[in-house]
Amino acid sequence: MSDDASLGILAFEGFEELDAIGPYEVFQNARTAGADWTVDLLAADETDLVTAAYDLRVEPDDVLAADADLDYLVVPGGGWNDGDEDAGARALASDEAVLDAIRTIHERGATILSVCTGAMVLSAAGLLDGRPAVTHRSALDDLRETDAEVIDARVVDDGDVVTAGGITAGIDAALWLVEREWGHEVAFEVEDAMEYERSTDVYRS
Repeated sequence: MSDDASLGILAFEGFEELDAIGPYEVFQNARTAGADWTVDLLAADETDLVTAAYDLRVEPDDVLAADADLDYLVVPGGGWNDGDEDAGARALASDEAVLDAIRTIHERGATILSVCTGAMVLSAAGLLDGRPAVTHRSALDDLRETDAEVIDARVVDDGDVVTAGGITAGIDAALWLVEREWGHEVAFEVEDAMEYERSTDVYRS
């Protein structure tokens, strides 16, 4: 991995807190352990505050844009199983501006990581067509209705697209990405600092 990499975590209205904050803590700990990247929270729209699923409010660093210079982008889920088309991940999956930004950032070479039902957003963007993927178990039937190949694993690594299953699987996926990009020692140091025993259930295509 090159120096000065840039990593963004998408924060949208109704995102599942741990989907985003779990990986955020992993990535920031990785910086302390030697990973040379910046980590920013990116809002889906211009706003001063974003309210998550359980009313946590966060102040984003910037706004997601198609011309963003990102090496990695994390797309969390949230609220998908509520069925509300106007909130959470379902609303995001219908937001053409956001979907276009995700597609463009991916086409420019970024690795995209989805957590939980963030996979449904990637599917809406066309990034999972014909590719192995996973999402939260309660949304697996929805994912099976798409062109993705559903895999029974906690983390699915298909190179430039990585998907994680349920909410806490985002921590495992983030640790896996740290190991993949920065090495086992950095990942282990993060794991140790967080006192977290990660899952090794990673499918690699």
